[in-house]
Amino acid sequence: MSKICLMVGSVYGGADHVAEQLQPLMQQAGFAVERVEQLTDSGLRQLDGSNLLVITSTTGSGDLPDNIAPLYYQLQQQFPLLPQSRYGVIALGDSSYGDTYCGAGHQFDQLLQELGAQRIGSVLQIDACETMEPEQPAQQWLAPWLAELASAQ
Repeated sequence: MSKICLMVGSVYGGADHVAEQLQPLMQQAGFAVERVEQLTDSGLRQLDGSNLLVITSTTGSGDLPDNIAPLYYQLQQQFPLLPQSRYGVIALGDSSYGDTYCGAGHQFDQLLQELGAQRIGSVLQIDACETMEPEQPAQQWLAPWLAELASAQ
């Protein structure tokens, strides 16, 4: 059974709620799901070849939520190359913030590309100005993402 490492950054619980709604769908599709909040050195080495899903909101002016920032900076500083990894990003934000809209998700996307990981599908941006139920567009995005992920293995 393939595994998805789930990395969630949430300020007020919206991204956590989306992750909670998606986890059973990933399991029904035949994936084991492991939520990752920090990595040991051996965990960093084991990431290569893993499937990663980042679900994060954005805080301040495009900043990372406090609960996912340490993981982001650990990856950035230790820079484990991940050429065998595949990933997806669901970014929650508020378009009224202009250039920093979904900034945390885009930062993760850029970092994972720099680490050599292969993005599956496009980054899903969910605008708080347009939807009060972010889990709905996330669920719609997830099914084709999982299918593409399964075919990439």
